[in-house]
Amino acid sequence: MKKIKEIKDLTKEERLELLKDASKNWLAHDGLWFQAVEKELGMDMAIELDRRAWEKFTVIEAKRIMKRLDIKPGGGIPALIQALKFRLYAHINVQEIAEQSPIHCIFNMNKCRVQDARKRKGLPDFPCKPVGIVEYSGFAQTIDPRIETECLCCPPDPHPPDIMCSWKFTIEQ
Repeated sequence: MKKIKEIKDLTKEERLELLKDASKNWLAHDGLWFQAVEKELGMDMAIELDRRAWEKFTVIEAKRIMKRLDIKPGGGIPALIQALKFRLYAHINVQEIAEQSPIHCIFNMNKCRVQDARKRKGLPDFPCKPVGIVEYSGFAQTIDPRIETECLCCPPDPHPPDIMCSWKFTIEQ
């Protein structure tokens, strides 16, 4: 009989794949929850309830990342850039810091699993901007309350083909 593996027995590569799978599972659950609410209550209510959930989840995610990486509150743009690399999305989407300085950065989501799946199904972009505004501003302000978030583009806004959404984070000195 083959020995049952435990997480502690996995190689580094297997653990990274496990993290990627867990991120996909989290996103799949989020999508299935959204679709169920949309079917019962309509798109507008689903987006509103999703926005409320993200308002809380983004803070939880930021605080856990800060604890794991020993990021102190008020760390500015460098702390935000570091924390963005450890979000669940970072394991399954293609993202980049397109521009950065000590007082600002531009974060682009170049490939988004949600939008790619919709594209494969022949559906229009999911209008995630109302949720994204809450999500990204809440995440950034948890890292440092001085950070202001500006949406440069996010569906339903028009966007370049190689950027699904783009966010500018600025800290006043």
